[in-house]
Order: sequence, then structure tokens, then C-alpha cells
Amino acid sequence: MFLVNSRAIIERTLDGTIEIVVQTRNKPGESQQIELPGGRIEQYESLVTALIREVKEETGLDVVEIEGEDTRIDTVGIDPSFEVECIKPFGAYQTINGPFDSVGVYFRCKVQGELLKFGDETKNPRWITVEELRQLMNEDPLQFSNVDRAGIIFYLKYIEMM
Repeated sequence: MFLVNSRAIIERTLDGTIEIVVQTRNKPGESQQIELPGGRIEQYESLVTALIREVKEETGLDVVEIEGEDTRIDTVGIDPSFEVECIKPFGAYQTINGPFDSVGVYFRCKVQGELLKFGDETKNPRWITVEELRQLMNEDPLQFSNVDRAGIIFYLKYIEMM
């Protein structure tokens, strides 16, 4: 099985402190790990459309800004039988070992609205500070979803360099 994902690093700054949204996976038969919002794109769905849909389904929030969105181009109108989207994401990942092969992209984004208590196969979406995120990762990286561990480490390294 080969999966393609679009994932969100949802940020806000509150009183000078950066916070992001994390949630708990709530899928039958799977462990309840902390993850970032996002998920599989549907066949021929654009990365941006999938990101907006997944964030809404899982958190109830509306994406209002996506970093890199201004770089997006597509070939719609050139050849109707083959259309492609190209965009600059925050980061990309590929599994290099594991039970399934997966690639995906992370987008930093801003949102509006109120968080749900339960989303689509998720629960407890919440804002946490970057420092809380770093502490949770240092305490036990296995509490995070397999895919998001690398994305979170990548993000924390980026924040350190800012």
C-alpha cells in the first residue's frame, strides 16, 4: 500500500508565545498517539484542498492562510487530460521503513474558528506551546504518531533557527 498525505502545522502567537494544534488519534484498532492534523489525499485531490478538508474534519477549524500558497501553480487549462499542481510546502517526508510506504507534505498554516472536542477519527484537539511540544517529544517520542515524529523534530529544529 502506498499513501500520500497532506499535514498541517497550525500556528498562532498568543502573548508572544507560539502555539500549535495537536490532537489524539482516535481510530479503532490503533494506539491513541498525539498527532498533527492531516491525512490522506483522495484520488486527484490537490494537496491544498486535502489540507483544508482534513483540518476541518479533524479540528473544526477553517484554514485561512497557508505558508507557500503564493507559490502554487497548476496546469489547469493547458491539457485537460493531465493537470498538475506544484507548491512549496514547509517540509516533506517519506517513510524509509515500516508497515506501509508513505509520502507527505507539511504546511504551516493559520486558522480561525473553535476547536471541536472530537473530530473525524480524532479527539482532544488542543493548542500547546512549542516549549510544551519540545518537552513532550523529549519525554517520550513514541507518544507521537510514527509519521509526525520526524515532522515535529523538523519543525522544532526550524523554530530553534528562527
